[in-house]
Amino acid sequence: MRRPLADGRTETYYYHRATGTRLQGEPGTPEFLASFQSAAKAASADRSAETVAWLIRQYCDSPQWKKLADSTREIGALNLKAVEDKWGTTPLMHAQNPKARPTFLRWHDKLAETHPRAADAKLSALARVLSWGLDRGHVTHNPIATFERAYRAHRAEKIWLPEHVAAFEGAAPPELRLALLLALHTGQRQGDLLRLPWSGYDGTAISLRQGKSGRKVWIPATKALRAALDAAPRRAVTILTKPDGETWTKDAFTWAWGRAFEGAALQEDLHFHDLRGTAVTMLSEAGCTPQEIATITGHSVASVNKILEVYLARTRSLAQSAIIKLDQHRRVKEAASDG
Repeated sequence: MRRPLADGRTETYYYHRATGTRLQGEPGTPEFLASFQSAAKAASADRSAETVAWLIRQYCDSPQWKKLADSTREIGALNLKAVEDKWGTTPLMHAQNPKARPTFLRWHDKLAETHPRAADAKLSALARVLSWGLDRGHVTHNPIATFERAYRAHRAEKIWLPEHVAAFEGAAPPELRLALLLALHTGQRQGDLLRLPWSGYDGTAISLRQGKSGRKVWIPATKALRAALDAAPRRAVTILTKPDGETWTKDAFTWAWGRAFEGAALQEDLHFHDLRGTAVTMLSEAGCTPQEIATITGHSVASVNKILEVYLARTRSLAQSAIIKLDQHRRVKEAASDG
């Protein structure tokens, strides 16, 4: 916009067309470019206000999002990007409408035809954002607070039996054998064990705060675990390290674990996470109550009971123990009747 000045000269002013914001500097200068980008960003924010994309940004700026583990946020960001690509421009007044539920579910079902687990993750991400928005008054209803998942993980029989542990230990290097022992004797998640510092072990017990739940757990070390930790070299801040003494990254550990698993020639579909359920069964077989197990693994008591319902029914040692007790009971009854 050109305006004549009192002295006869003409002054040129520049404005951002969408917002009417006056731009600073001359075209082509860094000041002008920064001013233009700032105005464009403001325009974009205005256009997305009260949309799903806007709600996603509010959620990602919240303490609830920021306190999540880095790995959780990394995966969550990918799912939220897919949600925003599909539903970002949808006004919240439509997204919160109960009539939107069939539309969201049709999107989920279409994705699930080829990638059921990814479909569940993406719809869960949208549901989580809407639930967060509901709690803070941004929406009045979450039409997908619950939904039937397409992916069913059937890992009920996936327990590391003694022969599996022995085979893995025979093929794995010392660094991975220590990781296996830590998982079996503490029941903790892979991420927490990879981050576990030596300062978390005082010679008798392990203390850590779980990254996923935020629970602080204190785990007295078994005799075997104490011996292994006391003998392990302290080459880094963390207990578990790569052969060169560097702290493991998630990808490096997953790759190394996979190679050791292949070397063990195990035919079963066993994952590192299955060691957590295995630890629960070991503690139960040792006579621990669900409450005692929960203090070790960091599960809720309800979660422990659910795990035990699934896992314990399939452990051979418990089945054998049950039959032995049954036989003993029958012998006692027969002896009493003969007498």
